[in-house]
Amino acid sequence: MKILRTPEACFSDLKDYPFAPHYYQITPELRLHYVDEGPRDAPPVLMLHGEPTWSYLYRHMIGPVAGAGLRVLAPDLIGFGKSDKPAARSDYSYAGQVAWLRHWIEALDLRDITLVCQDWGSLFGLRLAAEMPERFARIVLSNGGLPTGTGMPTMFRIWRAFSRYSPWFPIGRIVQSGTRRTLSREEIAAYDAPFPSAAYKAAARIYPSLVPVEPDNVAVPDQLRAWRVYEGWTKPFLCCFSNGDPITRGLDAEFRRRVPGAKDQPHTTLRGGHFIQEDDGAAFARLVVAACRQTVS
Repeated sequence: MKILRTPEACFSDLKDYPFAPHYYQITPELRLHYVDEGPRDAPPVLMLHGEPTWSYLYRHMIGPVAGAGLRVLAPDLIGFGKSDKPAARSDYSYAGQVAWLRHWIEALDLRDITLVCQDWGSLFGLRLAAEMPERFARIVLSNGGLPTGTGMPTMFRIWRAFSRYSPWFPIGRIVQSGTRRTLSREEIAAYDAPFPSAAYKAAARIYPSLVPVEPDNVAVPDQLRAWRVYEGWTKPFLCCFSNGDPITRGLDAEFRRRVPGAKDQPHTTLRGGHFIQEDDGAAFARLVVAACRQTVS
């Protein structure tokens, strides 16, 4: 496996991202980067980004949540951000990324976790919580889901075809297309930073094609097993989807209907597009802190 590592110089002078880097060796060759802010003995809040972003997406949420006395951990998925990047699309799989993240969670021995997830972060995070529910205390889900091969909106199919075939794949502009507010030139550059050339974009290119939207997708059995866990999940499960995401709009209804822990939760609609952390991050952070304070004071 050929592994690429984005030069640190690519991340110089990032706007609003003052966080010290932390690294964990998943394998002797493969290094995962993560943000770790707040008291180390506080309950952990795990913020999982999706495609094609990185922990920079949560930069406006990390400080306020850590400032509320919680420990915030925001890893970069393998293939994204400051984490290492296997160079071949065939190096990536849904189950493989779940396994990498699980390895890291177990190595840090994280417990009483509040999962905060969106986009592919929800696909990975919901699988992780279902596989080791004893480590998770609650879930805060935005603009994501746990698909089981029953199809997706036309907008997603267009995005999947673009990611697979387009010779032009500008990461920062793609993130901009999923937000309502206009990102600054520096912010767009920060999303481009992990990918100094096309060779670094294998993960960003392949993950849309791995979403299990067809019934014969290899991940469907694992998804169905995860749903069986959530149909008995009684711990808090909060949905805070946005009002302007054409891909995931309405998916929260299934969780609210099928997950016992979602009953009587203060589900909230945030204002913005797909990448709600960019459009309404302050409100998202307040919801996370409030959810944690249900049992953490």
